[in-house]
Amino acid sequence: MINTITANPFAGVTTDNPGDNFAITFAPLSLDEVYALADDPANGAVVVMSGTVRNQTDGKPVVALEYQAYEPMALNVFRQIAADIRNQWPDVNRVVIHHRTGRLKIGEISVLVAVGCPHRSEAFAACKYGIDTLKHNAPIWKKEWWSDGSSSWVSIGACEQLDD
Repeated sequence: MINTITANPFAGVTTDNPGDNFAITFAPLSLDEVYALADDPANGAVVVMSGTVRNQTDGKPVVALEYQAYEPMALNVFRQIAADIRNQWPDVNRVVIHHRTGRLKIGEISVLVAVGCPHRSEAFAACKYGIDTLKHNAPIWKKEWWSDGSSSWVSIGACEQLDD
């Protein structure tokens, strides 16, 4: 199967599982859309993790974040995450991973990971695995803009290590 990316930022990329959907987009992310993409009649649970821009990091005021991604490699990482999820939790029906790029304001959604599964415990575990693995493996970087006008670039994986 050949995967293609179209001009529609939410067309996404599929894996061998036709229900999976992945996107890197400049457009705002939609909780409703990602939930709908993860939903399936065989699901007993859909777990969605929504990462948002917060107003501080380690007590230092943040005014905005800017994300950049190496899109082809990031989408491959998303596909691998879905494959890994299915290896560990074979009952998973759908995996959806969408990430924003560009400058985001406080409160905006930067990433959505959703997993649809017959059982809630597997859905929670698979979703947690999805976001944790994305944060450590995807070639996505963020620039933190501080209230004093300064900024710095960091790998999102480096940020996650601080949060753990």
